[in-house]
Amino acid sequence: MVAVARAPEPRFVVAPDGVRLATYDSGDPEGRTVLAVHGFASSASANWYATGWVRELERAGRRVLSFDQRGHGSSGKPHEPDAYSMAILVADAQAVLDTYLADDVAFVGYSLGARVGWHTALEAPHLVERAVLGGIPDGDPLTRFRVDAARAFVADGTPIGDRLTEAYLTMAAGVPGNDLSALISLVEGMRGGVQPDPANPPRVPVLFATGTEDRILVASKRLAEATPGSAFFPIPGRDHFNAPTSREFRERAIAFLEEGE
Repeated sequence: MVAVARAPEPRFVVAPDGVRLATYDSGDPEGRTVLAVHGFASSASANWYATGWVRELERAGRRVLSFDQRGHGSSGKPHEPDAYSMAILVADAQAVLDTYLADDVAFVGYSLGARVGWHTALEAPHLVERAVLGGIPDGDPLTRFRVDAARAFVADGTPIGDRLTEAYLTMAAGVPGNDLSALISLVEGMRGGVQPDPANPPRVPVLFATGTEDRILVASKRLAEATPGSAFFPIPGRDHFNAPTSREFRERAIAFLEEGE
């Protein structure tokens, strides 16, 4: 039986609005820092530790900072939609970096975490030296998420009837510590907000990566083509939900980070 790596006990950082963020610090404290930010309905442990990312980054001599985004894992879980926006999620990432006195980091993000990475690199380029952004399209990826159906399911078990919404809620329910009501509020609060804009890309080197079976593949390539100094890696045989477990993705990402040394 193979042991699944888990995150260490968290240290808590307080976000600007008072929400507690569970953070994790692994690897060589003298190594170059990677900030790893997970996707929607996941957690630092599920996205980065259980999939081997932290292990491989540590072997590459990196220090890995990660955290559970608000609404996820062991972090605070506001139930008000106005507690969630891209600006707030970027401020959370900056609060973690400021607390650990980290700058010039490599930002590694997947899905929602990649979107946070895009906007962090735009708004705080002094903090991010390069980025790996996985599973990120332009536009709003959760417009198909049925907030009404999700809330009815949480309230009384009403069948959802939408495959995408059901897939996200099933994944979220399988992550210890997640609160479905908080995650639904996150979708509602962020809907219609600022999105990655190909006309205004980050000015740091970026590796974009998306599964070849992911329906956002073309949109992800479009962002890569619009971003100067970027590269694109199609993750063989993976869709949006299982791409983080790809060994090829990890290896390509680490090679890209080493190109900057």
